[in-house]
Amino acid sequence: MAFVPVAIVTRLRMAAFLAQIGHESGQLLYVRELGNDQYLSKYDTGRLAKRLGNTPEADGDGQKYRSRGLIQVTGRANYEACSEALFGDSRLLNTPELLESPVYAALSAGWFWQKAGLNTLADKGDFLTITKRINGGTNGLADRQALYERALKVLA
Repeated sequence: MAFVPVAIVTRLRMAAFLAQIGHESGQLLYVRELGNDQYLSKYDTGRLAKRLGNTPEADGDGQKYRSRGLIQVTGRANYEACSEALFGDSRLLNTPELLESPVYAALSAGWFWQKAGLNTLADKGDFLTITKRINGGTNGLADRQALYERALKVLA
């Protein structure tokens, strides 16, 4: 297994990371996106599917490469990149449920954090941009900010 150096070592970085994984995982309850086939079909065809690297056919990629891990890695392209970083091969394409195990759920979150350059944003206190890079928007921003404030207090 390859190691992904993430350097989440300062108060601001730790608080931002904890807040984001706290929200994305339902406060560490979920490591797999909830949703039925109809909901997950948004990842299977169309613009979003294409952006995520899924095949354009309605072939189940939406289900197979649904969000998993503590930061909710989504889509074939992200699974492949994460797999290369964590394992040095493409095993996640065949066994995406590996990201549901605690160790890989955590490592994948660290990989995404590093890949998205989120330490730099955390150092600046730019929590809004961190949220947008993880979520693609501001879904759950109030909850994320509440978790961030709580983490900052605990880490003081």
